Amino acid sequence: MLRTRITDLFGIEAPIFAFTHCRETVAAVSRAGGMGIYGASTFAPERVDADLAWITANVEGKPFGVDLMMPQKSEGKGTTTDARELEAALQMAIPQAHREFTRTLLEQFQVPGLDTAPPVEDDGRPGGRGWRHSWYEFKLGAVETGARLQLEAALRHPIAFLVTALGTPPPDVRELARSRGMKLGALVGSAKHARQHIDAGVDVIIAQGTEAAAHTGEISTLVLVPEIAKAVAPVPVLAAGGIGTGEQLAAALALGAEGAWTGSIWLACAESDEPPEVVERMLAARSSDTLRSRCRTGKPLRQLKSPWSAAWEEPSSPGMLAMPTQHILTAEAEERIQRHRRADLTTIPVGQIVGAMNSVRPAAEIVRELVADCEATIAGMGRFMPLSTKEQG
Repeated sequence: MLRTRITDLFGIEAPIFAFTHCRETVAAVSRAGGMGIYGASTFAPERVDADLAWITANVEGKPFGVDLMMPQKSEGKGTTTDARELEAALQMAIPQAHREFTRTLLEQFQVPGLDTAPPVEDDGRPGGRGWRHSWYEFKLGAVETGARLQLEAALRHPIAFLVTALGTPPPDVRELARSRGMKLGALVGSAKHARQHIDAGVDVIIAQGTEAAAHTGEISTLVLVPEIAKAVAPVPVLAAGGIGTGEQLAAALALGAEGAWTGSIWLACAESDEPPEVVERMLAARSSDTLRSRCRTGKPLRQLKSPWSAAWEEPSSPGMLAMPTQHILTAEAEERIQRHRRADLTTIPVGQIVGAMNSVRPAAEIVRELVADCEATIAGMGRFMPLSTKEQG
């Protein structure tokens, strides 16, 4: 398989990192030679603990990672270390106009209440199957107060790679990771932030272009990756954003990355726990069917377009609140949409690569195809090499 500095750093076979909220996908990608990254930010700490224990038991000794959100700025940051107290305070601060607008939208789109929703399937783990239900119960994964509770649970398990988003991991978090032999990574959308992470001792930079799912900046992957690779050399860089084929992986390597951080393509893999109707909607979507909007979390987040996201951008909207208050405001609405299977309204985070997602396949098959097509692309690039002097003569 492909060998780069990043595969040597982690002892993996392929420079493919798979961000996912689904424990089955994490394990499948790691077993296939890449590295599964468990997105913990949507889960209650109990669920994080249970899922990571399951992954540890099912990964066949292969390395895996955990991703947390520790934003530099968020409402309520630094006010209390009590998650329930913080959530209550943020709930109280939500303007009535925003509550009324959310209620009106649910009525407009004819979304019934939770009292008539189908029950959540219980698969024996905290929160039940599917990451959304746990997200609705635990709404503070996007602030440091909540992330620290998730981190406490995560550190009970043999994590190889701890990644943070939206900010540099605090000094004590870096020390905890180092003391357990973990490598540190951080997602960034600018060279300036990348250098700040390097100054803090981060081992791997993930350069995330605007094509990516979830929280992204405005710079494209094609421009961002070489800029960051040069700015932080010799620290290894992973390219993120719009990568879902072997050709795109080869392009990322050509730009100076040592591998790829992928996410969207795993939403429709065979192991994914996304509802079937949401998967169908993604498979039918085009690359132009996403947008960056603050309507889901309070920060610009690339997601699938829907009438729900469009309504928040209308002049009649009261505007969107900051992180994490916007999510606290809309969490029940999102749960009602999901529980009643209104895939037409879903704003699931997904990148522009969604236009190339057109079938459901096992994660291991996707890993193998990424590697094979990347190798074939690199080999095929030889046709552009100039002839040697002897051949020219």
